[in-house]
Amino acid sequence: MAKHITLGKRGEELARKYLKEKGYRILDTNWRHGHDEVDIIAMDGDELVIVEVKTRSSDRYGEPEEDVGPAKEKFLIRATEAYLEEKDLDVNSRFDIISIILNKNEFRINHIEDAFYPE
Repeated sequence: MAKHITLGKRGEELARKYLKEKGYRILDTNWRHGHDEVDIIAMDGDELVIVEVKTRSSDRYGEPEEDVGPAKEKFLIRATEAYLEEKDLDVNSRFDIISIILNKNEFRINHIEDAFYPE
């Protein structure tokens, strides 16, 4: 497996563990709708949380969350609408980013709640 894929999978594992420790209930991981994918879908109390996980081995080229731009936001919003419809859910939702710097066995997590809002 390519190094960046392995890094991304490890970052998603750390993000799931982090969220569970904060009391979130994980509903789905790597949920797909067409070409759109949501890394983690969880409940924080009665709020649906759509989580995009970005992992890098260093911050040399900027913070991982900087990779979530308008195109990715649009994909996440579209996938969330499909998820809510498919699961027949009527709940408030928000979009979070979990940014991870992971090198060897050390890591740093930055959880950005309400990272962006649908228009």
